[in-house]
Parts: sequence; structure tokens; C-alpha cells
Amino acid sequence: MTATTAKPRMRAGGRAARRSLRSTRDVTMLPGLTNRLPLCEVMEGAQVAQIDAASMDILENVGVVFRDSVALADWRRAGAKVVGERVYLDRGLVRGLIASIPSEITYHARNPANTVALGGRQAVFVPMTGAPYLRDLDDRRRNPTLADLAMFHKLSHMSPALHSTAHHIVEPYDHPISQRHLRITYSSMKHSDKMFMGMTTSPRNAEDVMEMCALLFGAEFLEHHAVTTGNCNGNSPLVWDETMLGAMRAFCRRNQPVLCSPFVLGGANTPASVPATVAQLNAEALSALAYTQVIRKGCPAIYGHYLSTVSMKSGAPMAGTPEISLMNFMIGQMARFYGVPWRTSSALGGAKTFDAQAGYESATTLSAVLHSGANYIWHSAGWNEAGMHCSVAKFVVDAEQCAMAYRMAEGPKWSDFDAALAAVADVGPGGHYLGHPHTQENFQTAYFMPELFDNNSIEQWVADGSKEITARALEHARKLLAEYQEPRLDLARNEALLDYIARREREIPAADALNQEY
Repeated sequence: MTATTAKPRMRAGGRAARRSLRSTRDVTMLPGLTNRLPLCEVMEGAQVAQIDAASMDILENVGVVFRDSVALADWRRAGAKVVGERVYLDRGLVRGLIASIPSEITYHARNPANTVALGGRQAVFVPMTGAPYLRDLDDRRRNPTLADLAMFHKLSHMSPALHSTAHHIVEPYDHPISQRHLRITYSSMKHSDKMFMGMTTSPRNAEDVMEMCALLFGAEFLEHHAVTTGNCNGNSPLVWDETMLGAMRAFCRRNQPVLCSPFVLGGANTPASVPATVAQLNAEALSALAYTQVIRKGCPAIYGHYLSTVSMKSGAPMAGTPEISLMNFMIGQMARFYGVPWRTSSALGGAKTFDAQAGYESATTLSAVLHSGANYIWHSAGWNEAGMHCSVAKFVVDAEQCAMAYRMAEGPKWSDFDAALAAVADVGPGGHYLGHPHTQENFQTAYFMPELFDNNSIEQWVADGSKEITARALEHARKLLAEYQEPRLDLARNEALLDYIARREREIPAADALNQEY
């Protein structure tokens, strides 16, 4: 074969290789986000100090109720003033305790390539959890099953900008409440090799999650590495209950991080004032963060919250309002003031379908969250109807929005600036860049090209079937699920997990109640 005859084949092979590359979906998880956007800080230094002082006054003079005998005994030993169930926390004690919380956390995934850092400017996107309904692949609102949960875990795995599978994205109603946490945890572990969340629906459930994590990663590994996250919600105003505190102890004793999350309904369980709401929320979060260090000094913990404002017309929670964005900016400043990682929520909305309201609410919140400097960005995909349902269509569009937000937060890329600038002289006045070598080399990466937004002409859109975003998103979700390949669990560990689940399901009565004792 001569060089002359070989040359065209090499070109054809190159074109074929490029076509193959373009047609093969890359679902490799993006690294944890390093957010290079300017932070939006709406408080001056004196106002940060004012919020801190107000929160400390609440802790010292109003106190926080801990409805848990173990926690009350722990606080007495730590030197706090305890009167009945109310704990009064000296600001010096609080500051001393939270000083031992690590400022950064490294989350170790089953696949080491999916390990991520969190804290400082490092952030992760995590899908929504807790929906009692879903809008399915036919956009039908109904009760979810374990198969539906698995579907969402698979979609999480196939979405590069989602760094976690969370846990109960939707509630699997085909399993008893008392045993549900076992199957939810296994689904998170089985269908993806990204990090995941652990159920905290009761102290015993949390202990089961810790045992399953120990089977997957090794008990000794948990002692020195974060592998999952628990969420502990406070009952605003100023109450932490036995269920959440017991679950918190289960995680902290194993050195696993928890989100210390007051549940804020602005104007209902907080004052009707943004600064005063933040002062109360800050006191609640600090009391829980401090308790994590009473449980185990040096264990990782995350300043958390759930933010919503309440409609003064109906009492319904609202999302995407200006005050929520302002509170996110303020809470970001407070978390940085204390030097701890913090969590917020991203794609929240109250819309009943995947409509314009859903898009506006989610986009408003996501933008604010990026500029607030949040680290653990939860509820980033699927949330609708105030969290009452997870929408498949919205889930995949939200995931792409996270990818777009990721690209923006990376900041401008300067690596090819000189080469791109040289193209200006090559093309000159009146020319175009479409055929220039620099464009040919960079067209796939220079600008983000959304897969789910339609930017064609109206004529092309009509020729393609006049499909609106929901139809396109559901088609995309079906394609992702058809292309999904399970990241297989190690055989021995998989068997150990299934054996543990089978034993615990024999031990836990199949009742419609939380697993509190078994």
C-alpha cells in the first residue's frame, strides 16, 4: 500500500472516530465544582457581627429545646445550663465547640474517580429528596415505587453535573415504612458509584445505614473518611427533637457528616423579617453544629437550612422569592464567618407542572445559590409542587441546568486565548470563523450547547414535531435509561449487603411506623 492510497483512509478513519465520539454520550461525572464567581455579600462586617451577637443572645437568654434525654445529659456534661428540656448555651462554649468542625470535607465515593471535595469554594450538586409523588415518564402524577426510585438513581448516575444520588428522591410506597430505609440505601449504592445520602428517619434507621456503609467501605474506613451525609432537620423555632438528635449521634459517632438544618417557613415559624429570620436560623444551626462536637470532637458537620417564605394570603410555602435569595446571601456570609461548610437548596419551586413558573423559580434560586457560595447544593434536580412531587422531565432539565451553572461558575477559560486571538488576523474584516482551524478544534467546548433547549428556527421546530420542553425532556430521559449501564458492586460486598437487608427485614416488623426499636 502506498502513502497516496493510505492517506484518504486515514482521513476517513479520523472523521469516523470523531463522529463516533460525538455520538457516544459522555456521562463521566464532572469534578466537584470550584466556584470562581464573585460572592454576593449583602451585609457589611458590622452587620455580620450584629447577626452573630443576636444569635448568641438567643442561645444564652432564650435557649434551645432539646427534646432528648441523652442530649440533655450530654449538654450538662459539656457545661451548658439545662432547665427542663431547655438548654442555654454560653457563646464562649458555642464558639469553642464549632471551632473543631473541619472547614473542608472530602467525600469518598465507591468509584474513587467520583470522590469530591466540599468547603471553601468547592461545591457539589445533589438531587432532590423526599417526594411523596412523582410525575413519571408519561408525565402522570402518581405514587412512586422502588422501581421509580431506582430510575431516578440511574438518571442521577447518567447526569454528569450531579455529584450524588441522594437517597429517597421519591418515597417507595411498595415497601413498608419501617423497612423502607434499607431498600432506599441499597438502591443508592447499587445503581450508581457516586456518593449518596443516608436516611435519618429514626436513630435505628441511621444505625442501619451506618452498618450498610461499613459493609460497603469497611468499618475502619468510615473512621477516617466521609462516605455519606445525613440530614437532621430542626423544628423552628428553636427545637431539636429526639428522632433527629438520635440519628445525628449515629452519624457523628461514625465520623460521618450531618447537615444541621433548621426548617424555615419565613413569617410562620420565624419573625416576618429577613434579618431576624437569619438571626434565629443562625442560632438554631449553631446549637446543632455545637452538639455534633459534643458527640465527637472533630467530626465533620455542615451548616444547613431549608428556606421558604410563607404566603400571607394562603399560608402556603413559596419558592424563588427575593427574600430567599437575600437569606442565602446572608447565610453564606455567616457560614464563612464561622469557617464551616454550608448547605442550601437550589431548584425549588411551587409549580404544579413543569411550566414557566417552575423554570423561573428554579433559575432564580440557582443563580442566587451560586453567588452565595454554597457548598452542598441540595434539591438541585426534580423538585416541584413545593417538594410534593419529583418530575422526571424537570429532573433531567434541572441536571442540564446544573451543568450550565457549573460551566458559568468555572469562569472564563484562558488557555487558548493567544490561538483564538490569532484567528482574528487570519479571518480579517468581513470574514467568518466557521471554517477556521481554531474553530474546528474548539467548537465542541467553546460554548455550552444545551441538549434540551430548542434553539432552531420555528420552521425546523415545527418540522420536528412542535415539541415543547416537557416532551423533549421525557424523550431524553428514556434515552438515558436505555443507555444506562450499571456500575457493578463488588460481588462479596453486594452479597453482604443483601444478607444484612434480609436479616433486618426479618427483625423489623413490617408496620406502617418508623423503625424506632428494632
